[in-house]
Amino acid sequence: MLKLFHKGLSWGSRLVFQVHNHIRLTLLITLLALLVMLPTGAQGWGFWAHRRINRVAVFTLPPEMLGFYKMHLDYYTERATLADSRRYTVTGEAAKHYIDLEHYGKLPLLNLPPHWKDAVARYNEDTLNKHGILPWNLSLVQWQLTEAFYRQDAGDILKLSADLGHYMADAHVPLHCTKNYNGQLTGQHGIHALWESRIPETFGEAYDYYLGQAQYVEKPSALIWQVISESYAATDSVLTLEAALAQQVPDDKRYTFTSRNGTAQRNYSPAYLERYSAVLEGMVERRIRLAAYRLGCMIFTAWVNAGQPDLNTLHYNPTQEKPDPEMPKLQMQDREAH
Repeated sequence: MLKLFHKGLSWGSRLVFQVHNHIRLTLLITLLALLVMLPTGAQGWGFWAHRRINRVAVFTLPPEMLGFYKMHLDYYTERATLADSRRYTVTGEAAKHYIDLEHYGKLPLLNLPPHWKDAVARYNEDTLNKHGILPWNLSLVQWQLTEAFYRQDAGDILKLSADLGHYMADAHVPLHCTKNYNGQLTGQHGIHALWESRIPETFGEAYDYYLGQAQYVEKPSALIWQVISESYAATDSVLTLEAALAQQVPDDKRYTFTSRNGTAQRNYSPAYLERYSAVLEGMVERRIRLAAYRLGCMIFTAWVNAGQPDLNTLHYNPTQEKPDPEMPKLQMQDREAH
């Protein structure tokens, strides 16, 4: 059909058609390149931390599960960041990564029903999506992973385990539980990337990743809301400690300039990173460790609840994956792209 269409065009029309297609293709490639080149601060914990959390969690699993995950460790680890990529391409994905608890009053955790249907009945779905659905989405993915284990679907097990790890990691970040997610309400723009990307990328290799063996979780939903509660309680410390430190450190000591792709970029100085990490007294390391350990517990729990299927008979070949039909939707919609 396209061939016949081209035959009916004049030389000039064909040239315009080709130029138009070339421009569209160039724009698409440029947009995709921009997604790849986004700073790590726009990627949740940052690529490094998300991958480390997912990878470390595998080694908390019992021998009956460990072989399967180790066989696919690289694939599973790389998928730790895919949920962040979807935030820029799939409608509704961004709301799965955070929750603005202040919207629900002075004691929000007493006002929010832990189960989705009850929350929708009280606040309606539009309101919940507007202010983030991280805890309810975590419960959903936990259930979906249990179903994948029951079906013994190796591909879905790996994909949902990776997604569960991503959302569990996000839930352990205090700034994912507040509307002041990037310090924009307190004159601290950039603190999001400072806390969850720059500090772990700088000091994370020295963290202690010995976590012990994963344990069965009797009530996954209760654990999820416990994580949210911990993170929300820590938001004040994250913000006030940085604000106090910023008053002590002049800008020329607080920031440094680096060159990237021929462009000067302002970043927090190594000395400032060290001082902020010190005043946090190990908070970032603790949250990473807890995220990894609890992820292992949630994966283990899903497997147990599915009847402890034999994973040694499963294998997945990622080269046979079909493209996700949702991914071409280039809708730049993420509020954390900073």
